[in-house]
Parts: sequence; structure tokens; C-alpha cells
Amino acid sequence: MGTIQLTGIGRTFSKTAAVSDIDLTIDDGDFVVLLGPSGCGKTTLLRMIAGLLEPTSGRIRLDDVDITEQPSKKRDLAMVFQSYALYPHLTVRKNLAFPLRVQRRTKAEIDERVTEVADMLEIGQLLDRRPKELSGGQRQRVAVGRALVREPKAFLMDEPLSNLDAKLRTQTRHELTALHRSLDATFVYVTHDQVEAMTMATKIVVLNHGRIEQSGTPEQVYDRPESVFVAGFLGSPAMNLLDAQVIEIDGAVSVAADGVAGELWTGSTPDLDVVLGLRPEQLVVGSAETAAGVTLVGTVEIVENLGGEQIITCRVGGRPVHVRASREVHARAGEEVALTARPEHVHLFDRATGRRLEWVADGASESSARSRMATA
Repeated sequence: MGTIQLTGIGRTFSKTAAVSDIDLTIDDGDFVVLLGPSGCGKTTLLRMIAGLLEPTSGRIRLDDVDITEQPSKKRDLAMVFQSYALYPHLTVRKNLAFPLRVQRRTKAEIDERVTEVADMLEIGQLLDRRPKELSGGQRQRVAVGRALVREPKAFLMDEPLSNLDAKLRTQTRHELTALHRSLDATFVYVTHDQVEAMTMATKIVVLNHGRIEQSGTPEQVYDRPESVFVAGFLGSPAMNLLDAQVIEIDGAVSVAADGVAGELWTGSTPDLDVVLGLRPEQLVVGSAETAAGVTLVGTVEIVENLGGEQIITCRVGGRPVHVRASREVHARAGEEVALTARPEHVHLFDRATGRRLEWVADGASESSARSRMATA
């Protein structure tokens, strides 16, 4: 088992709140990624789970046992640091064996477990080398191996891939995902890299200024962002976010802005100031004459060829709008284009609060219901 429950967790440094009122349950077997920009509190939160920092408020439970005041060495948790933290004077074999020696395991037990983990991570040929003789990727595997030998209830990882080059980072990401599946263990992983989060996590927790903005599966967080912050943070390019208004025209709810117009659905609404969100891959390039649905009319500024696809940047009402399109779409700098989106691909956020808006119905029956926008 490896269920971690955080209740009201907070941490203050010199009267500045680094983490505030975190409630989070990490289920046994989850691969939870704490995602957010630098300074959002994700590493602070991980270090409190590990016992390396004491919370200012709240409680931490591991499999229903309160471990808030337990020292880190007594928590059945293994930490993999960004810097790997290997002992430079010890061989790989002795680095792997060190946690077991601290637990006073027998030599036979230690040898068996070290060999088993080395085979699992394919580092058996490195056992007699020292860390300075290893590449970055090899050091990272040894650091993970040192955590694995203990067979802890959960693995805590603080940006372990950040020191690797792009190709090795991709390879190691695949290895960690496969390792999680084979072990069926609990992983808590800190990163600012959304690609790592989207490809590895079973659950993403997006942090902003020490608070949880949203948590859910990668699909939930990407497809239905609960705030402007989450919408703008996830995606490459990020979601296009434009100030607009929701208005009623002839019994239809529509969205309007400079260079933007379109009907969303049938209904009634008071005028609302909103932020309109559109994913680049859900915009279709057409012409102003043939466009249908929610339409953005603008001028192409830049076309970036990425090989298998292209990113087209347009200027709509004085604001940049990015489109992810196939190479078969022909767009040239300076030409006017219409970008269309289906109503179900439109995201709306309250401009004042930044929170997601949903369409709800008021009334006792569907026929008499009056529709309105409400915060999700």
C-alpha cells in the first residue's frame, strides 16, 4: 500500500506562504505529477511529504498512519533528487546497497536485491564504476535504483530528468513510465515540464502560488481547464486566450470581440465579460467567405515549419492567435484568413475571477428553463 493523504497542508517562510491549505489524496498505485511554474510550491510540498520540511499547518497520513511529525528516515518513502545525490567515493554497487546497509540487512539479502534492481534497470555492467565515470542518464538510473532497493511504499521524485538532454530525457521518461507500470507502486513526481506531466501521469495536480488550481487525469486537465491559468499553462502552443463578450442575439447565445464572432448555442443570457479560450489544434484555417461556426478573421504573420506539422501565427484584432495545422494547409504571411472552431471546442472563463464558466439551465422543466452562465 502507498496511499498518501494531505489535509490542510501549509508552509510559511518568513511570513510568506509557499504552500497554502493543500487537500490532496494520492491513491495507491497512482503516478501523480505536481506541475507548475518555478516558485509555485511543488518542491516545497514534495519535501514536506518526504519529511525534509516540517509543515506550518495541516497533517500528512501514509496508509492511514499520521506521519506529520515522523523524521524522514522513519517514513517508508524513497526520494530521488534533481542532483541524484550519489556518493562520489562509492561504486554503483555500494551506492545501491547503502539504504539496505542502513536497514542492517544481511549481506546475502543486499547482494540479491542489488542484483535484482541492477538487472531491472539494465545497469549491471556499471556496478563497479563510480558516479564520475557515468553519463547523466546512467547516474539517473542509479539514483532511481537506490530508491528501488528499499521497496518503499511510495517514490518521491524532484525533477529527476531536468539535467538530461532532450533525447535522453525522452528515453528515460519512457523507462520511468514502464517502471511504474511494472511495479504498480505510488509515484509522486515534481516537474515544470508539461510534456512529462501529460505523458507520465495518471493524475496531474496543477499548482499556482502555493495552491491547487486543478487536479485530474491528463485528459481532464487538458480538455477541461478550470481556470485561465491552467488553460494558458498546458499546451504547446498554449491555448489562445482572448478578451470577449457573451451576448444574446435573436435567441442565440453568441460570442463577440474584435475580429471574433459566432453563435454558440440556442438560449438567453445577460451580457458577460469573458475570456475566450481556443486550443491551436482545434482551429481550422479557411477563408472569410466560406467560414462557418465561431470565426476569427485575421492576418497571417508567421508560418513555422516543424516537419510533420506547422504553427501558423495570425493577428486577430491586434492579438496573436496560434494555429497547429498539417503541412497540407497553405498559408502565407500577409494574407487574410478565417479561423473557425466548433462550439464544443470553445472554452469560456469569467474575466474577473479567471474561473471556468459552464452553461446551466434554470427552471422546473426543460421547456420553461432559462439558461445562464455559471462558474464551474
